Amino acid sequence: MRPPADGFATDAIEVLTERLLSGHSATAVLEAWCLERGFAGSPPIRARPVPGPERAATTIQRDRLDVGPEEAIGYRRVRLTFGGLVLSEAENWYVPSRLTPAMNAVLAQTDAPFGHVVHALAPTRRNLSFRALRPEDGTLPGPDEALLAIDAVLSSAEGVPFCEVAEIYLGAVLGPGSSGG
Repeated sequence: MRPPADGFATDAIEVLTERLLSGHSATAVLEAWCLERGFAGSPPIRARPVPGPERAATTIQRDRLDVGPEEAIGYRRVRLTFGGLVLSEAENWYVPSRLTPAMNAVLAQTDAPFGHVVHALAPTRRNLSFRALRPEDGTLPGPDEALLAIDAVLSSAEGVPFCEVAEIYLGAVLGPGSSGG
């Protein structure tokens, strides 16, 4: 049985949502959030690969990334973790030619989060959509259940889009013991 959402949890969800929607890096927001709320573990956030088939970029995604049908699009699906908690799941469709060779190598060979890897590009985020996914009965989601979903396009400091991301934040992001389960 899940606990009801109290004022503290509701306020935390609103604060986190505002930070994610206004931040330039979801990874940086999550890392600061975990430290501020005293999550067990130590930074940095890790991006653990999720096995499964690669999802090709859609025509609409290619348009938003301003690439033609022949341009290579990279794909990465990960779970962002802090300590033992899975905070979110993310899918990234990115344009490898707009990243440095070193960035592409790190993305392919490590569990570094996308936000850490592309930090030197001084990215900005344009939110495409936001959905609150909390249970309709007024309870908090369990740690492995969806809380929020955000889709966004990342662009370089020069305004060149280089990544589209689909993020689902899980109840665990509220902190150990604060979500149901």
